[in-house]
Amino acid sequence: MIDDIETLVRCESPSDDHDAVARSAETVAELGRRLLGIDPERLVTDGCTHLRWRFGDGPPRVLLLGHHDTVWPLGSLRTHPFEVRDGVLRGPGCFDMKAGVVMALHAAAALPDRDGLSILITGDEEIGSPLSRPLIEDEAETCDAVFVLEASADGGALKTRRKGVSRYWIEVEGRAAHAGLEPEKGVNAGIEVAHQILAVAALADPDRGTTVVPTALTAGTTTNTVPAKARVAVDVRVWDVAEQDRVDRAVRSLTPVDENARIHIAGGINRPPLDAKASSELFALAQKLAAGPLAEAAVGGASDGNFTAGLGIPTLDGLGAVGGGAHADDEHVLVAELPGRTELLRKLTETVLAQRSSSAPTNARGESGAGQR
Repeated sequence: MIDDIETLVRCESPSDDHDAVARSAETVAELGRRLLGIDPERLVTDGCTHLRWRFGDGPPRVLLLGHHDTVWPLGSLRTHPFEVRDGVLRGPGCFDMKAGVVMALHAAAALPDRDGLSILITGDEEIGSPLSRPLIEDEAETCDAVFVLEASADGGALKTRRKGVSRYWIEVEGRAAHAGLEPEKGVNAGIEVAHQILAVAALADPDRGTTVVPTALTAGTTTNTVPAKARVAVDVRVWDVAEQDRVDRAVRSLTPVDENARIHIAGGINRPPLDAKASSELFALAQKLAAGPLAEAAVGGASDGNFTAGLGIPTLDGLGAVGGGAHADDEHVLVAELPGRTELLRKLTETVLAQRSSSAPTNARGESGAGQR
């Protein structure tokens, strides 16, 4: 497994570089071919390459879900080389989530019967899955369980609750003018976007766990020109759908303070919340099958598991590597945890595949299997 993780980590795959993602997909495909004995389907959406393995003649009943893209730009291996030292594996994307991809393939390879299993490895998760979301939702629709190979929470906890995510871009259109000669003839988009930043930040509700954070900001062209355009990105995280809808309505209702400026809103709701009830029965099963105590966690980050849980499909997340430092300089995987976590995934998959639909874990709508949807 360490050798396989090294192979994937050394094939860099930033989400915004479709050529790099395509090379990574071929590397994952070769690994899957060796372990599973068959080639995956290559699903290319607007230039982005995803991989899918399906086993059996019927619709999928268990989906192993992961991604092979990372946030790390090409060349990151020069500053963050792959290494294993003192039981700690390091390298760009190892924790989030190339180790999880390897774990999924090894767990599937160890199954005595794969009938009803699907494995979907996407190539654009780190940018919000704009191209793979339909594939994910279609693949999950008939499933009794979705197991997400995202990295664990602190201490190896499984992720049984995730915040929903919305992303917006507030674009302000003003009017340029010379900043020294006649600034009064301009409409300052920078000042207007500052008003809008304060307005959206006020939508946060700490008591409900709702965060509304203005992030990337641009305005103007030169130091002596009144800015004609400005733009700010806004990141929203919420625990429940009602809050997500409230913030969405408020953002779309923003009006300019300067009547001569114009505002355009782009973006919207990206991922619904992953509610604990979508994970409860699968987490109980994992506790039963685990070799030792198993913790659960609620986290602010989202994953593709939010999509499947939003459909009402039982979803258990954070089944991937134990370690830390996702997206950060200290990204790492604890090697000693790899075998046990992979064995837990194998047991979970085998158990759900062996169940009849009538006794499968109920989904978030209270339905009890593929035959009920």
